[in-house]
Amino acid sequence: MKEIRVRFAPSPTGYLHVGGLRTALYNYLFAKKNNGKFILRIEDTDRNRYVEGAVENLINSLKWCGLTYDEGPDVGGNYGPYMQSQRLDLYKKYAEELIKNGHAYYCFCSQERLQSIREEQEKQKVPQIKYDKHCLGLSKDEIQENLMNNVPYVIRLNVIPNQKIIFQDIIRGQVEFDSINIDDQILIKSDGYPTYHMANVVDDHLMEISHVIRGEEWLSSTPKHILLYDYFNWEKPEFAHLPLLLNPDRSKLSKRQGDVAVEDYRAKGYLQSALINFVALLGWNAGDDKEFYYMNELIEKFSLERVNKAGAVFDLQKLNWLNAEHLRKIDNIELLKMLKVYLETTQYSKLNYDDEKLLSIIEAMKERVSFIHEFVDNCKYFYEEPSEYDIKSIEKNWKEDSPSLLIKFKEQIEKLNNPQKEDFEIAFNKVVEELNIGKGKLIHPLRLALTGQSTGPGMFDILIILGKEEIISRIDKAIKTIQIIKGT
Repeated sequence: MKEIRVRFAPSPTGYLHVGGLRTALYNYLFAKKNNGKFILRIEDTDRNRYVEGAVENLINSLKWCGLTYDEGPDVGGNYGPYMQSQRLDLYKKYAEELIKNGHAYYCFCSQERLQSIREEQEKQKVPQIKYDKHCLGLSKDEIQENLMNNVPYVIRLNVIPNQKIIFQDIIRGQVEFDSINIDDQILIKSDGYPTYHMANVVDDHLMEISHVIRGEEWLSSTPKHILLYDYFNWEKPEFAHLPLLLNPDRSKLSKRQGDVAVEDYRAKGYLQSALINFVALLGWNAGDDKEFYYMNELIEKFSLERVNKAGAVFDLQKLNWLNAEHLRKIDNIELLKMLKVYLETTQYSKLNYDDEKLLSIIEAMKERVSFIHEFVDNCKYFYEEPSEYDIKSIEKNWKEDSPSLLIKFKEQIEKLNNPQKEDFEIAFNKVVEELNIGKGKLIHPLRLALTGQSTGPGMFDILIILGKEEIISRIDKAIKTIQIIKGT
């Protein structure tokens, strides 16, 4: 069996779309599962859509996602160059070979003529708008004269009508097209650059790509590629066309309905491992109910035969759930490093929190967060005293005797010397027992006084993290402030 070689071949038109990430990931998993090679090739021949810096963004996004390629523009390899703009002579050479063999031809038609053909066919309600092969009938002398006079031209594929084009797709099974519906596709544009159809076939052949794994949107172009392989008498790769990514309303995933760039999800704090896990499940499953995967497990389980034909819905809630699950699997010491990096971007960057306190916050909040930033954003009361108090919680939990209960608790902890968590618990229980009240009677106003809100981690976790002096200060401030709010 020949070596498995697959490629991810994005165009540098901006960001890395999550659909592109899914394509790259499936290529990567397939290569690694089969001890093959994963290649990055940049298809930068559409100069009108080229975006400066996009190549670097693509490479950075792939590396952040852990998709290390074996060959590519910045790592080299035996089949380079890996930028199509550096391979123009190759495409020209093979296009001329097609012309010589009658499988392609020069087309000198002006834009005005092409537009009139289109309008006429639309008027006649022709089901498939196609070029009329006018230039295929030019004589050698006419072609030579046009070339000598520098008349602008493109090179078109010469599609023979009334033939069946049949190929096997690993995901979709046998696929059949009728050549009557295939246009004489442009292979080389007037600027000398190849179209996708020409360049990708030439490159896939020369780079010895064994499997072409790409999005469903390229399925209708595949018969054009099949014809090229046949015309060149080249061995065809195996094809696998991945299902579309859909919004929850089953429309095609697009930026109009939310974030679609890998960079967007990275900036929002999604973990690399969670994003990869989520994207892997967009159209593939291992045949069981398992949903949590690390990369090594995905490599072990992946197969193209388990990829679905139907479109895959991009469910943000599931991504958030996976992010939380992956976050909870991370060691607290590693989370501490990540939290410190995030703190440097906040208003708390100048404050020096010791590692022990931050680790305590992590432990208290770990089951309550989905993102690193929520170790700060969801519990700012650990970093500064509350600037306001939740009105609904005041109405519900702040009773007439709440101030006296809090003062009683404050008096108990004022007696403590270097208190530990269990000391706060003993002090709390003592007040409850002495006053013969339910624990909720004290715990709700106490939580409100210390955090400004009614929800959060366990009360004794909050107490030990804040410490004795901060607790006393916050109780005093809350009693004064809330009494003013209540007008008593």
